[in-house]
Amino acid sequence: MELEMTESGSGPSGWQLAGDATLAYDTYIVNAFMQDYSRRLVETAAIAPGDRVLDVACGTGVVTRLAAGMAGGQGRVVGLDLNAGMLSRARGYEEKAGAVDWCEGSAAAMPFAASSFDAVLCQHGLQFMPDKAAVLSEMHRVLAPDGRLLISVWRSIEHCPWQAAIADAIERSIGSEPAAQVRSAFTFGDADQLRDTIATAGFSDVEIRVESETIRHSSLADYVPGYISATPVAAAVAGLDTGTQNKIVADVREALAAHLVGEGLAVPIEAHMAIAHRP
Repeated sequence: MELEMTESGSGPSGWQLAGDATLAYDTYIVNAFMQDYSRRLVETAAIAPGDRVLDVACGTGVVTRLAAGMAGGQGRVVGLDLNAGMLSRARGYEEKAGAVDWCEGSAAAMPFAASSFDAVLCQHGLQFMPDKAAVLSEMHRVLAPDGRLLISVWRSIEHCPWQAAIADAIERSIGSEPAAQVRSAFTFGDADQLRDTIATAGFSDVEIRVESETIRHSSLADYVPGYISATPVAAAVAGLDTGTQNKIVADVREALAAHLVGEGLAVPIEAHMAIAHRP
């Protein structure tokens, strides 16, 4: 497995995956708990046949493909991501996706003309972007007047006990820096901060909703290493001795005792969905 950190037009960006990590991402993150989030985001966007849609930080394309299905053959759907590994896997689904243009590029300097899209979507990407104001300014620029913006980010980590348990276990076994990489996904979880940042970029009617989901898996012992393999700390954990790897699993099991179902788990996770418009 290869993990890589790449640079955006405005600085380093987090959670960059390549190689087998993109398969792990689809298996242990998208298929485990992101599918329902993705459907809700696209449904809330109310994409109609013929719409022009941009999915920013599209990853392996789960939101992009759903949007393409709603926009239909007369629409235009673009998936933009900085990470070539994610886009490579996204392109592998293209036969099922319909008409999607996959574009490698920075969200802080988008290669699109002004007012190119009727809807701009971004699922769990904004929190990783170093210059969020620049990214939102670009989203505003490429969105047509009366266009809609849909952004989801994780709530703060105390609302996401699975990831909190993973981060704490990794910190005990490896150190604070790898744990901080896991926690970085939850550093933009304050609703007021999210609302203010979007409004400052020129968007109106900003609404923030709490969206809840449940992470379910039949085997916690299998899911812990599987999930970790889809994160930037995968290589560090893979290099540990078996005893330390087993300790991480045991620590997660202890932290999530209230969420265990036999040998498996059912643990809540919460996100903020922001809905706004360009005047």
